[in-house]
Amino acid sequence: MANRLNLPAGIRRWQDGDGKSQPFEGYDYSLLEDCDSAYRFTAVADVGKIETLFNHFSRFLSDESFFILEYYPDETIALRSSREEPRLIPSVYYSPYLATPSILKTITPYLSRMIHDGFVGFGIANNRMGLEFFYSEEKVLSFFTDNHLRLSHLFCQYQIPYHNALVLPADYGHDHLSLLALPAEQLPESLLCVNNRDLDASLFCRELIEQLDMYQVEEGLSFFLTRKEQEQIEALIKSELPGHDLAEVEFGGLLLDWSDFVTECEHTFDGDLWEYRQGLVIRDAIQLVIEMAPKALADKIMSIISEPDMAFKKILIDRRKRLDPPTDITLTKNRFWYHGMVRNQGSDLRRDLIRHGWFKG
Repeated sequence: MANRLNLPAGIRRWQDGDGKSQPFEGYDYSLLEDCDSAYRFTAVADVGKIETLFNHFSRFLSDESFFILEYYPDETIALRSSREEPRLIPSVYYSPYLATPSILKTITPYLSRMIHDGFVGFGIANNRMGLEFFYSEEKVLSFFTDNHLRLSHLFCQYQIPYHNALVLPADYGHDHLSLLALPAEQLPESLLCVNNRDLDASLFCRELIEQLDMYQVEEGLSFFLTRKEQEQIEALIKSELPGHDLAEVEFGGLLLDWSDFVTECEHTFDGDLWEYRQGLVIRDAIQLVIEMAPKALADKIMSIISEPDMAFKKILIDRRKRLDPPTDITLTKNRFWYHGMVRNQGSDLRRDLIRHGWFKG
């Protein structure tokens, strides 16, 4: 029998009285698309178990991980109905890879506030291990893992049953409330003695961002590489580019960097020619892996980057000209990204192109 679900203070369910969608604890899971051994788990758990689940999951991570924070930095929001349109979109921040114990030590004083504030989500992950925990502002747990038995055992340990028809908070009418919007008597016991300044998510989240040196992540590529795939890719890069700077960079990060580079070029590339070339070298490294990888993995990578590749082709002009590619990465395919130049050139890039004779004849 599933346990009734006690929600965080920042989620207030409407009193509809029909009793059709009573919230209970539970989880379900499914294979990720294009992955034969990686799973996404979705769960709802009693608010009293969230901190314990977070700390337990953190033990699955290696010595290093990164922290994820989702909140609204520029909006003072006291009350929002889940029926309101248009929905505001929170900002998402990642920390760099840090020692996992150091992350836990830093965030522990903030955990109760992040759990209960209706406009904050948080998580911890290690992409190299294919592991992620995230507790969204909707107060739903999401996990990514290649070991579904270990995670199923974790839920069993905390008496959270499997349920193939989960009722999520988003499935029924509710309001999100910030901690500042709650009367003192509705705050959880752990926050009764916290002053208003420290209850302000725009302030305490900013403190976390500064302490963990976090950076904002723009909406972009969405993909998942399993631990096995990442180990394959790492071995390929190190065998072909020993000692190269890119050999030590996480491949998932390269995919995101290429997408970010294309987005910057779509607006205006403000760097100089050397910095522009560095963006093209990222695409070289991705292509190197595509050409060396087994067909299934190569096809998956090509699918991931198809959208930024198409966007980059659309913004290239003067395609009869080309920049000389570097000689330290040998590729068999034509490098379309070196043919032509992006349309929206910042002053530094345009200055360097003039100096290098790009616009002659």
